[in-house]
Amino acid sequence: MEWLIGLACSTGIAGMAYAKRSLSGSGFLAAVILGTVMYALGSAVWYGSLIAFFVSSTLWSKWKKHAKEEAESGYEKTGRRDAGQVFANGGLGLLLCVAHWAYPHPLWWYSFLGVMAAVTADTWATEIGGLSRRPPRSIKTGRLVAPGTSGGVTGLGIGASLAGGLFIGIVVWALLYVPGQTAPDVFTAALRPAAMVGITGLAGIIGSLSDSWIGATWQQMYRCSACGREMEQTRHCSMPTMPIRGLTGWNNDVVNVVGSLVGGVSAALLALALGLD
Repeated sequence: MEWLIGLACSTGIAGMAYAKRSLSGSGFLAAVILGTVMYALGSAVWYGSLIAFFVSSTLWSKWKKHAKEEAESGYEKTGRRDAGQVFANGGLGLLLCVAHWAYPHPLWWYSFLGVMAAVTADTWATEIGGLSRRPPRSIKTGRLVAPGTSGGVTGLGIGASLAGGLFIGIVVWALLYVPGQTAPDVFTAALRPAAMVGITGLAGIIGSLSDSWIGATWQQMYRCSACGREMEQTRHCSMPTMPIRGLTGWNNDVVNVVGSLVGGVSAALLALALGLD
């Protein structure tokens, strides 16, 4: 029954996103697979965390989309999310859910929280930060960079990043009141809200800033030989772009996976520091 419920819910939500052109065909299939397995092996709180990320990120990506066109024009992938983007943001969370199902331990759960907080924080930072009236600065050098430059951050984006992580914590805390949840109950009822929100808020912003740092350091970047713009795309102005820095194969999806991993590890360490045993 859990598999059927997960399949029905995931197909419905992904189908609406596909109809709104937020998901490509491959992205739709990946989202259905990811959501179905997570619901069947986890519970409403695991699945709900994933949906909270997906729905909120989709809404923010549509908000004032035209105002963000300049920043998004240099991204490797824009518009409809494909399977690579879906698994880059949710794949690690799914693996942690499977791990907890096979070998239950609270650390899997808190790592999962950190992963979901990190991908939500990073996406909110990108979508909301792209509307900043002030130009971004490189997270490495502090110098002004063009909108959409990998590793560029703004005050608005950092604030959105923190809000995204806190949002996941609040959603999880609310979902824990749904009967029959499998999330570990290691905190007292009085401490649980603060623990959930605090862990996700910190892990989210750590993961998001790590994503920016990695993007400015290791992500493969290119320069258009026609207009001279630095970007993530391999083609621009109807011609191939030239690689200028970064590690081969380190595209935006790889950077997102590593950033979410940092968020997951951060959440696990924070939980340990709070007395998790």
